[in-house]
Amino acid sequence: MNPWFIATEKFGPSKGEAWRKYLTWSGLTHLQELVSLDPILCPPILSAIREDYWPHIVNENFMLSYFVDLDFLLAEVSNIIEKNVLCVFRNPVTQPRPPIYFADSSFLGYDLVDVEGSASALSNCGGFPEVFAPSELSSHGLLITHIRASEVQADLRTLYPKDHHANCHIWAIFRSLTY
Repeated sequence: MNPWFIATEKFGPSKGEAWRKYLTWSGLTHLQELVSLDPILCPPILSAIREDYWPHIVNENFMLSYFVDLDFLLAEVSNIIEKNVLCVFRNPVTQPRPPIYFADSSFLGYDLVDVEGSASALSNCGGFPEVFAPSELSSHGLLITHIRASEVQADLRTLYPKDHHANCHIWAIFRSLTY
């Protein structure tokens, strides 16, 4: 399984009123910062795909903001101070390890984002109380174990078969401590 990389905007207390409104709406009042692949809440910093990106990105539907070349991504976002540089794995069968060149990272947890890449089922769908409790999410809005992420993924598909946000990929997320 190959890692992909993405740089996203930070979403936390520094966002002021937007953060306070999000906490009130979501009920996730225990969050310290949301780290998610949800493009609405934590948008990719490089959302416009330039022609020179094509050799360096994942060439797959809904995945064009993900890079396979970390050095290229870092060069493109080097002048942006407020960002999360993430190493991610889509649908890992067990908890993955980041590549050695991303060893300065910390594992944050698992996000479940619909297969269209449009929203996190954990943090941007109003909750699925029959499947998981808000208190199960970490201070970053993620599930901590691969086992629980897999259970939630299966239960979402079973209990909400007509909700397109319930058909999710599991994403393991590591955040760089350096970049």
